Amino acid sequence: MSKKMISLAMALVFLASTAAVSFAGDCKGKVKAVEGASITVTCSDGSEVKGEGVAKVGDSVKVMGGKITTAKKKAIEGC
Repeated sequence: MSKKMISLAMALVFLASTAAVSFAGDCKGKVKAVEGASITVTCSDGSEVKGEGVAKVGDSVKVMGGKITTAKKKAIEGC
């Protein structure tokens, strides 16, 4: 009985920790500092998040799951 309870508790802790990590670093903001592949981003809500990618200081970027992607510029459409 106690092994089942310990297993259940461990499974719940694992699920809670993976859910917290997946939502932790998703934001949009501007690059504050670059050190090699490690980039520090100041999010629009004022928090700072570190991630990996390629960007310059001052670029507008999006952070999802610790990966940095630059904001893509929309193409100009015309006749």
